[in-house]
Amino acid sequence: MRSCASAVIEAPVEKVWEVVRDFNGLPAWHPAIGSSEIEGGLDAAAVGCVRRLALGDGGEVRERLVALDDVARSYTYEFVTSPFPVRSYRSTIHVVPVTESGHTFVEWFADFDADADVEAEMDGTFARGVYATGLKGLASHVSG
Repeated sequence: MRSCASAVIEAPVEKVWEVVRDFNGLPAWHPAIGSSEIEGGLDAAAVGCVRRLALGDGGEVRERLVALDDVARSYTYEFVTSPFPVRSYRSTIHVVPVTESGHTFVEWFADFDADADVEAEMDGTFARGVYATGLKGLASHVSG
């Protein structure tokens, strides 16, 4: 299953990527993230590092950075542990310039497996609850 959300953000790509690139920086712009900590004192740009996210609802997610590409302006991560009933969750956030306007297109998606009875619910949770909400927060953060 693939869940996704995208947005055009009225800010230059360099500014948006600087914010998004910080694997430990979600609490600054995503309203559902209470805090983030990189485990083991590793650098947030180190492929293999694990971030521990405290969710606003009291839940916790641990995610491993599996790829960081400054040229393509994207990173990919996977769940280490999560409260969500999914398997094989791997997500990418990708930042691209909109050359005509000087704005930025941001795409955030995940591929995952889930049992049929929760697949649609998880799609909505990720697409609307995580990605779309995060992209609205990102837009507000970089334009404010």
